[in-house]
Amino acid sequence: MKPEKLIFSSILFPTESSQSNALLLADSIRTFAGSLAQTPIWFFVPEYGKQLSPEIKEKLVAMKVKLIQYEIDNEVLRFPFTADILATSLAESKASGQADLLAWLGTNTIFLQEPSEFVLPDDKNFGYRPVHHTLVGSLYDKPLDRFWTLIYQYCKVPDDQIFPMTTHVDGNRIRPYFNAGLLVTRPEKYLLRSWQETFFQIYQKPELLELYRQDERYAIFIHQAILSGVVLSTLPKNEIQELPSTYNYPLHLYSEDITNHRPSSLAELVTFRHEGFQDITKWMKNLPTPEPLTQWFTKRLKGK
Repeated sequence: MKPEKLIFSSILFPTESSQSNALLLADSIRTFAGSLAQTPIWFFVPEYGKQLSPEIKEKLVAMKVKLIQYEIDNEVLRFPFTADILATSLAESKASGQADLLAWLGTNTIFLQEPSEFVLPDDKNFGYRPVHHTLVGSLYDKPLDRFWTLIYQYCKVPDDQIFPMTTHVDGNRIRPYFNAGLLVTRPEKYLLRSWQETFFQIYQKPELLELYRQDERYAIFIHQAILSGVVLSTLPKNEIQELPSTYNYPLHLYSEDITNHRPSSLAELVTFRHEGFQDITKWMKNLPTPEPLTQWFTKRLKGK
């Protein structure tokens, strides 16, 4: 049996906002993803005592979305993004042998065009977008701080693997720091499994716990920092592909975008991220939106 070209995957929490986001994500893929519109969609549902809405499940199944439950310890769940890390590794494991490529997406993603760049060239094994903001990122022309020194040490990152990239919104030149809300990988490389294993080996190291106490942002973004360290220690630079700025665009940060790729219309974007129905409605009013998109959004946002 020939493997799928691509599988879309995400996490689905049994919360109102996550379920609403998941419906929009799946629907946007089926409506706007062009030749990839019928690509398999897998949503991973953490089991921790809460259940998905039967109505939401019915709608997702009608769009041929596969719902995959997995167990997670309540104590582990309390730390930011642990559920996501476990889900990405599980998605990769299940996709191995079934697909050439796996696209992991933040559930608050919406597609507006066919994501043709997700189909990586044969010589590329990882597709990414940089982080939106610098925040705890490492400026390329500044010395490594304590946080990134530890990340590079724990992940065994070679010096010659470091290259500059530009953040999506504030336009700073930083060391590699990948946004975990859009990852395209080849499942047989087991990059996401390495991320999971490395994360759980080091995220509670005493030196890192001390940094979390100093600034909670280190705890919130340690998952992306470790992801970056694992990618740099696993793949040569020439196997890593930056996707265009029209992918994973943070619509909720539009007013903060000082870069020259700030869109003048929603029609320019391939995929974007959002902060809920009110956020989408706000930007539909502030940004030109072609009529087909306006109709689609209006129909789905009605009553929200």
